[in-house]
Amino acid sequence: MSNKKELLWQSRFSEPFDPDALRFSSSVHVDKALFREDIEGSTAHVTMLAEEGIITPEESLQIIVGLREIGTELETGALVPHWEDEDIHTVIENRLKEKIGAAAGKIHSGRSRNDQVATDTRLYLRRQIRTLDGALQGLQKVLVSKAEACRDTIIFGYTHLQRAQPISAGHYYLAYFNMFRRDRDRLADLFKRVNISPLGAAAFAGSTLPLNTERSAVLLDFDGVFSNSIDAVSDRDIVIEFISACSLIMMHLSRFAEDLILWSSYEFGYLEISDAFATGSSLMPQKKNADIAELVRGKTGRVYGSLVAMLTIMKGLPLSYNRDMQEDKPPLFDSAETTIECVSIFGKLLEHTTLREERLAKLTAEDLSLATEIAEYLVRKQMPFRDAHRVTGRIVSHSISSGKTLPKITLEEYRTFSMLFEDDLYLALKPEASIMAKKTRGSCSFSSVDAQLEEAKKLL
Repeated sequence: MSNKKELLWQSRFSEPFDPDALRFSSSVHVDKALFREDIEGSTAHVTMLAEEGIITPEESLQIIVGLREIGTELETGALVPHWEDEDIHTVIENRLKEKIGAAAGKIHSGRSRNDQVATDTRLYLRRQIRTLDGALQGLQKVLVSKAEACRDTIIFGYTHLQRAQPISAGHYYLAYFNMFRRDRDRLADLFKRVNISPLGAAAFAGSTLPLNTERSAVLLDFDGVFSNSIDAVSDRDIVIEFISACSLIMMHLSRFAEDLILWSSYEFGYLEISDAFATGSSLMPQKKNADIAELVRGKTGRVYGSLVAMLTIMKGLPLSYNRDMQEDKPPLFDSAETTIECVSIFGKLLEHTTLREERLAKLTAEDLSLATEIAEYLVRKQMPFRDAHRVTGRIVSHSISSGKTLPKITLEEYRTFSMLFEDDLYLALKPEASIMAKKTRGSCSFSSVDAQLEEAKKLL
């Protein structure tokens, strides 16, 4: 370890910290990502210290100017943190001491690295929540555009991965719009808990100095101040909540990716992914792989792993702060970066997919997925639904054994199953009619999709 490096906590120790122990405990390679937040928090802290007369205005100005210069140095790469610096807080304070001398030591008055890192984490989360929300909004805009363009395109709706009923493709896209709407709601709700200032909690018990914690909160644009100093520095609920929210977003993306992967396969052939968002095989020239969708699906597991890691890190920690919490940064940073990147690229991928409308029109017109319309036709003729279900089941068996699609079965054949069938049955045996006949709120009917589109546009 270089003798030039000064560890901020080492004053009561007589022996130098073992170099291997320092290398093991150093987090600067990870938490250097927080340098902007650390400088922002320190600037607010020294501004408050000067206003309260704890340091002089001249010292405050000197420190703030130095911090801004350090921020530029870190941004441009002129200042490169090394493992011997232990963490980003030490990097900045040591560099500040080189710039302005002993006055740099006053930056930490009334503050601990415990409330310092808690503040940095909240500032980081606040920025990432806003970025992620913006990415989700962008994806929602793509979904609205797709839903509007494909409002009249008829596709299969599935249950159990079996063709179930014909639906509007617009209805399908708006289902994912609503999933991401809830994701954004969760982020907005989490933001309220994130945007609380822990500055002034110090190590965990508060400070004897006359700190104005409300002023620090205002300077950092926090909505409020901690109510319990132990909780302020020792809990990481907001990190766990954020990664949980990321996990739900990734789950929704992964489900969507699975649809695109299946539907773009030769066996389905429902949609085409642009060559710009697919890859080939190094061996098989005919292959066109949905690799971007597959990677999104795969990265979901990484975010899930981060959630489990955070829950495991925190599960056995006594109050208050413990060094274990240093390990919250890798899962937090990775989850934020992975989720934001996946949401952004998925929006671009979706823009470059095209439904194969002619193939879908042919398949939906001839498929057994119209069987439910037969059952509901009989219900409208006053047949009990269970009886109608049994009758329709026998008709389906006849369709399969005879090789006739439901619209090709003659009325005479239908009447062998029930005398309730009339010529008007054939009006119901069209995908368009099936969709338009839906009456309930939020259904796949074209009019319902129009209403959902209007609501989605207003929300955006």
